[in-house]
Amino acid sequence: MFVADKTSLKFRHELKHLANEAQADMLSQRLACLFPRDKNAGERGRYYVTSVYFDDPYDAALRQKIEGIDKREKFRLRYYGTDTSFIKLERKIKMQGLCSKQSARLTTEEAAQILNGSYDFLLHREEPVCIDFYSKVQGNLLRPCVVVRYEREAFAYKPGNVRVTIDRGLRSSLNVIDFLTPDVGRVPVTDGAVVVEVKYDEFLPEIVQTAVSPLGQQARAYSKYAFCRRLD
Repeated sequence: MFVADKTSLKFRHELKHLANEAQADMLSQRLACLFPRDKNAGERGRYYVTSVYFDDPYDAALRQKIEGIDKREKFRLRYYGTDTSFIKLERKIKMQGLCSKQSARLTTEEAAQILNGSYDFLLHREEPVCIDFYSKVQGNLLRPCVVVRYEREAFAYKPGNVRVTIDRGLRSSLNVIDFLTPDVGRVPVTDGAVVVEVKYDEFLPEIVQTAVSPLGQQARAYSKYAFCRRLD
């Protein structure tokens, strides 16, 4: 059962738009003139994001997303670029149209234990997400089900704590053990669509609204996890 104490979590707004490559390129150039890039990006201003998502035997997380359930959560492991020494266990929460995230850093060895079905070490961690994940593994039989990878550009704007990301080249694999092998081949799962996400706290500054306005005023519901599960 999904339980979240909204008073103890920081929730943010999250808007998603779909764009084609030409629109994404123009948006990238516009944002680069206005806002600083993610400091961890490479020379091209981009970096890879690789995640493995978890679901139960009934695909509850997938079904809740497709059905538009208001209160829902997903668990995932994630690393950036090709550095598997810095991995996060994350719980992403959606509630009343807002998003929140809890995370804990894991070692490569700990991530490998999870992928191989060994979870007991989580009982010795103090982070709430570790304990909650362990309880869901035992109670709901969560298991890793799909690897999702894409290339990301990210821009930040301090007023409103805004972060705009452009995600290209969505790829997927059902071989979850390969999650810790950055250069392994994965299957393209889009026809060139690019996902643009705008995240912010209480307000979205007008300069950001204007920058992304060519994508249209209507945000769309889109889940990389759900899209990649089509390969099942």
